Amino acid sequence: MTTRRNFIKKTSAGTAGLTFGGMLFSSASYGRILGANDKINCAVIGVRSRAKAHVKAIHADPNATILYSCDVDDVIIEEHNVWCQENIGYVPKVEKDFRKILEDKKVDAVFIATPEHWHAPMAILALQAGKHVYVEKPCSHNPHENELLTAAQRKYGKKVQMGNQQRSAITSISAIKDIWEGIIGDVYKGEAYYSNNRGSIGKGTVIDVPKTLDWELWQGPALREKYKDNVHPYNWHWFRNWGTGEIHNNGTHEIDICRWALGVDLPNSVTSFGGKYTYDDDWEFVDNQQVTFSFDNDKFITWTGHSRGIMKPERPGRGITIYGSKGSIMLDRNFYQLYDLQGNLLKEEKEGGASETTNTRGEGQLDVNHVGNFFNAIRQDESLHADIQDASITTMLCHLGNMAQDAGETLKIDTATGKVLNNEMAMNFWKREYAPGWEPKL
Repeated sequence: MTTRRNFIKKTSAGTAGLTFGGMLFSSASYGRILGANDKINCAVIGVRSRAKAHVKAIHADPNATILYSCDVDDVIIEEHNVWCQENIGYVPKVEKDFRKILEDKKVDAVFIATPEHWHAPMAILALQAGKHVYVEKPCSHNPHENELLTAAQRKYGKKVQMGNQQRSAITSISAIKDIWEGIIGDVYKGEAYYSNNRGSIGKGTVIDVPKTLDWELWQGPALREKYKDNVHPYNWHWFRNWGTGEIHNNGTHEIDICRWALGVDLPNSVTSFGGKYTYDDDWEFVDNQQVTFSFDNDKFITWTGHSRGIMKPERPGRGITIYGSKGSIMLDRNFYQLYDLQGNLLKEEKEGGASETTNTRGEGQLDVNHVGNFFNAIRQDESLHADIQDASITTMLCHLGNMAQDAGETLKIDTATGKVLNNEMAMNFWKREYAPGWEPKL
């Protein structure tokens, strides 16, 4: 695996340093400057919300085309077709079954923005079909899928980028470079937080599956359940059969930047406190959580997740603070701020284009940067900013956070494999049970 220091050097040279005539260019625009004229044909799978950011980022590259839009819900597809015509000027071909798209040899890359239980199985099938993959975070529904997906990438050799787009933020790359050069001394703590005020999802009622929805294909590798009126299209996030809770849904982003800044991989131990404190509804995960990851050299990362209850006093909806012996750095998707030990602001940088932080689409300039980096990796073998071999480690931390919460005790971790030591109950969550015939395999 690329070392943190070399990774930072490559990303800072490949993105932050792209200055020509006083202008700063994104990875996508840099590809145009280099004359990267190889056409990339794409398919976007799962097109309700987050995929809109993918589509705009793909469209920002003049040599990329979306051949297919894919979704199992006809209502979502119809809305997306109208949106595509209005926003990118054409309507891609529609396909309801993604497996037919994988059979099309003209497709070079697939973008996966489906429910999370499909991320790794679909990415593996795409790799087996010879496609490059951009997969939304988290890259897996369980640790076993992490192992399969990283092994599949090594086996088939295609590019796999995870959608933790802050890795492509000019300001974050600049901050990490400064950290590694000692601007705040010896770093020891990364503090990540997310704050929202999600309402109740109620108690679902079993109803007939809408005629516009292919519920069988929607469920795919998940165990079969009857259709309820409070699951699709968004609340699946809070059900264990399909989702992975807030630590994956949003914590992945900030925990990832903390890992990057501290130069750490898998933790020695994980502790989680939290609970479901707000509504009496079908939500199956904790809705407020505090996780601590401990690493070698007395480094640690904390994640504070407030899914349902805004953090007070007023703080941004999400963010990161990195602490060092000489100062601290605050980051989010749109800025970098440097402070001394007395809390005085010494330096501030802002992104050239803003990105959304707490809505379900999360759209902005970082998507253009991140997708541009993905395309440059395909065309020119540029280093991926969120290569799946590294990005999967962040996903593993989030899995361990959920496992520690369920276990109700501190988990000791094998830092070579991520597996929990001496805790059979926790390891029961390493792999899910799959629907017959749907288990992903290499």
